[in-house]
Amino acid sequence: MPYIIPTFEEIRAAILRDVKNLLPDADTGPDSDAFIRASSTASAVYGLYQHQLWMARQILPDTADTAYLESHAALRGITRKPATKATGTLTLTGTPGAAVPAGTEARHIATGATFRTTATVTLAENGTASAPCEASVAGAMPDYTAETVLLTAPPPGVQSTASLALTGGTDTETDAELLERLLFHFRNPPGGGNRYDYKRWALEVPGVTGAWVYPLRRGLGTVDVAVLSAGGLPTPELLAAAQARIDERRPVACKDARVLAPTPLAVDVRVRVRLAGTTLPVVTTQVREALAAHFGGYEPGGQVVRSRLEAIISGIPGVADRDLTAPSANVQAVVDASRVEWPRLGTVTVEAM
Repeated sequence: MPYIIPTFEEIRAAILRDVKNLLPDADTGPDSDAFIRASSTASAVYGLYQHQLWMARQILPDTADTAYLESHAALRGITRKPATKATGTLTLTGTPGAAVPAGTEARHIATGATFRTTATVTLAENGTASAPCEASVAGAMPDYTAETVLLTAPPPGVQSTASLALTGGTDTETDAELLERLLFHFRNPPGGGNRYDYKRWALEVPGVTGAWVYPLRRGLGTVDVAVLSAGGLPTPELLAAAQARIDERRPVACKDARVLAPTPLAVDVRVRVRLAGTTLPVVTTQVREALAAHFGGYEPGGQVVRSRLEAIISGIPGVADRDLTAPSANVQAVVDASRVEWPRLGTVTVEAM
C-alpha cells in the first residue's frame, strides 16, 4: 500500500503527544511554549516530506520536472528538438533584370510577421521572380498560399508588394512530446535497424512530428518512411534532412531506405440535413470544423469510416436528421509500392432537406 504522508497538523500533534508523555504536567495548549516549538518543528519536518515527494517524482521520467526529464532523455541520447522556421517562396514583380539580394525582408500586412529571402534572384524578362524565403522567427505558423506582403526596403526596380507562399514551421518540442519519444525508446529499445528504429531516427529530426515505417514496401532490402510536419506535409528541405538522418543511421544491409511525403487523398463530404432551431450557414460552419478536427486524426493508410462521419454530423447542435450522400462507402487509403495515401478532408457541401 502507498505510504501516507502525515499532514502538518498530524506531525505537530505527534510532537505534542510525545511532550505530554515525557512531561505529564507540561502545558501544550495553543498559547504554550511547547505548542510554538512543536509548530516550528512540524513545519520543517513537513517541508522535508514534501521535498522527498518531489525527489521521488524525479526518479521516473513521466512524473519528472523539465530539467530532470531532459536528463533522463539525455542519458539515452535524446535531446529536445528546437523550433524550426516556416519556408516557402516570395513572388516578386518589377523591372526585368532587377536584382533582389538574399536577406530582403517582407512583412505580412495583417499579422506583422516578417520573412526574409534566402537567395539572390534576378527578375526575368516578364518582370517576375520567385525567391526562396523563410520566416524570420522559428515557430509554428499558419500555411500561406498567396498572401500579400510588403517589402520593408524594396530594391531598385522592384515593387513593394509581393505574394507569399509559405508552409511548415514547428514550435520547440514540449515536455509531453519529449516524454513521448523517450517512452517510445523504452518500449521499443534499439534493435539494430528494426522498424521502430527507423521511426525513432525520423522523429529525431527537428520539424518532423509524425513518422510511419513501411518495411519491404518496394521489395526486399527496402524500407520507406512517411513523415509529416505539424500535421501537414513536409517541405523538401525537411525531407532531405530526414533522409540524411536515416542514411546516417540505417544498417548497411538495407540497400534502399527512402523518406517520403504521403499523398493526400481528398475525401469530399456531401450531406443533406433537416434543421431545428438553427440556420444552414451556422450548421455548415460547424460541420466543416467538426469534420476538419476528425480528419486531423487520420494517419497515412487510414480508413475513413462513413458511419463515424454520420455520427459527427448528427452530433452537431440543431441537426435533427441527416442524409450523407458522399462518401457513399468507407474510403480506404492505399499503401502499396507506388503510393502512400493520407486521408484529408476535401470539399464539404451541406444542403437542406
